[in-house]
Amino acid sequence: MEDKLVTLVTLTYNKALILKKFLEKEGIDVYIANLHTLNPVVSSGVRVRIKERDLPQALKITESPAWLAEGIVGEKVPVAEEKSEEILVPVDFSEYSMRVCEIAFHIANKMHYRITLMHVYLTSTFSSLPYYGESFNFPLGNDKESKIELATIHKELEELKTNINQNIANHELPDVRYTCILKEGIPEEEILRYSKEKRPNLIIMGTRGKHKKDVDLMGSVTAEIIERGRVSILAIPDNTPLKDFKDVKHIAFITNFEQFDLIAFDSFIKSWKSNYQFSISLLHLEGTHNTWNEIKLAGIKDYFQHQYPSIDIHYDVVKDDDLLKSLDKYIKDNGIDIIALTSRKRNVFSRLFNPSIAQRMIFHSDTPLMMLNINSSN
Repeated sequence: MEDKLVTLVTLTYNKALILKKFLEKEGIDVYIANLHTLNPVVSSGVRVRIKERDLPQALKITESPAWLAEGIVGEKVPVAEEKSEEILVPVDFSEYSMRVCEIAFHIANKMHYRITLMHVYLTSTFSSLPYYGESFNFPLGNDKESKIELATIHKELEELKTNINQNIANHELPDVRYTCILKEGIPEEEILRYSKEKRPNLIIMGTRGKHKKDVDLMGSVTAEIIERGRVSILAIPDNTPLKDFKDVKHIAFITNFEQFDLIAFDSFIKSWKSNYQFSISLLHLEGTHNTWNEIKLAGIKDYFQHQYPSIDIHYDVVKDDDLLKSLDKYIKDNGIDIIALTSRKRNVFSRLFNPSIAQRMIFHSDTPLMMLNINSSN
């Protein structure tokens, strides 16, 4: 059991080598497993694997969201003091990316935000990075192949921009100011880095639908952004019928009666209620019946109804051993358009062994998920 290997993190090849050396200095054996078995140098990322017995010690080093930039590479990532009135939209040039863009443009128009479209890529060429005064020279891929890869990426970006501009000209999309940026690296790391530096008001990104093939929770870009990010997120499943947030009529806000739930809810209402009209159901999930929870829900409902008398607010308790199945039924029976809940910081250890309701929901439901990050309102 002690020799069982577990994946600590997924990184680009060069950064994985840096982390490997860093952990080995602490006496931790590290194994690098490539995700691209047909081409072991060119990869969409490599897994840094360690022995299970070393996990607690390794997590103390890596659980900070900023460890990669500040602790290892030595790059101080500046943190914006104020939000940037911006929506960040990660794109992969798929047909579905355009659907996510459409939702983002309509929201940006209503909220008077600008949009940044970000694509994160990897090429077959690796560069040298400093590490505590040393330099590591990493294997170089085929330079011609790298140029072809980059040319393809730029072509796809131009096609996306052309598509968006045509839709704006045809009045199918609102005329919102937007920019496009390209980043090289692992998607979740670059998105987190950008959101920390720029503090956009919202990240809108796609997720797979409930009928897609299951994937590793820890390997999901959306799950990582939700758990480690500082910004609120709207996760859009690929099978959702939602095209514009104005079509949202009923939101279910999941609460555990904790203080940050109330703060995040209050911040959300202040930001969105003047632009959209919707009703809200305060929802608590529980495995066994607890009358006290219903009393607390009623009290919260009365509080918010007094604070926001123009909003129709209800409360409900979902009870069942299979909470996700029961939640699915509640969503269907009550016409829920969006599920909203708060994203509370949890370290990597707890995420690895006890996935949150948010992580499970993004892989389970075709209903869009709104993660309200309390830090984004600070």
